[in-house]
Amino acid sequence: MIIKVCGMRDAENIRQVEKLGVDWIGFIFYPPSARFVGDAPAYIPSRAKKVGVFVDEPLSGIKDKIEKFQLDALQLHGNETPEFCDELGGIGVKIIKAFPIPPGGFPAVQVLRYEGKCDYFLFDTQTAGYGGSGKKFNWDSLSAYRGDTSFLLSGGISPSDTEEILAFSHPRFAGIDINSGFEDAPAQKNIPSVQTFIEKIKKI
Repeated sequence: MIIKVCGMRDAENIRQVEKLGVDWIGFIFYPPSARFVGDAPAYIPSRAKKVGVFVDEPLSGIKDKIEKFQLDALQLHGNETPEFCDELGGIGVKIIKAFPIPPGGFPAVQVLRYEGKCDYFLFDTQTAGYGGSGKKFNWDSLSAYRGDTSFLLSGGISPSDTEEILAFSHPRFAGIDINSGFEDAPAQKNIPSVQTFIEKIKKI
């Protein structure tokens, strides 16, 4: 199972999280976010994959961040088209397209348009903005997803959700994305909390 820790900014905090054995570390490049990263931190992960989180960023801005942060993957939360995702994949990075899941059910028609254009999907809780709700959506709605692209679960995951995650089953379920539920403050992860959570997940 892929474990991604998103919303990182502080160099020492990044170093400590990486030592816990997480697979991906996310940097948010959306200015309104409380976890927005402007300049590259003094420490860039050397083992964990580096994921840049964007919202409707132009290609030039994305390429700039790929270079400065040595990004391995791009996570797109805006209105990026399937064609734009396909274009980005051609520059040598993995593409993760995020979809907000509304209370009414899984948006199967919308998601289907991106099949074959992305390496992963990320299913998050629908909000008035772009992510960051701290609340879970109904994971049962993902039974309606029958595509071929593997996905990560996001949205409101906390240290108390270990059993629910381990009980969740879907043939394309690839991992989880954790963020605010493990913080002492925006962009500052609580290391013991993350460590205990990872140990429980990876033990089973």
